[in-house]
Amino acid sequence: MKPEQTGDRLDGLRDGLRRFAAERDWNQFHTPKNLAMALAGEAGEVIEHFQWLTSEQSAKLDAASRNAVAEELADVLLYLVRLADVLDIDLVEASVRKMAINGRRYPADKARGRADKYDRL
Repeated sequence: MKPEQTGDRLDGLRDGLRRFAAERDWNQFHTPKNLAMALAGEAGEVIEHFQWLTSEQSAKLDAASRNAVAEELADVLLYLVRLADVLDIDLVEASVRKMAINGRRYPADKARGRADKYDRL
């Protein structure tokens, strides 16, 4: 997917979340603090699905587990997009910028096949 297509889809999702919150008079609750806490909680719910699985099991989820994880990942994405909107952060722009930083921190010739932090390469 091209970045501009991703941006269009994220913009549409953001706009839909704005409408959803406005229709329910939830903007009063959508403070950065509350949204960040909700985001962390939903990320924890993703983790619960993998907590006691082996690496192999986690890579081969059955259909029901995969669907449940998909719903939790959607919750994470929705809170992330809403938080970025409330803070007026362009997620695509910030992600492209962060990827460039990571590219400098983790040059392929030094990081390939290694899980070390950039300051240990």
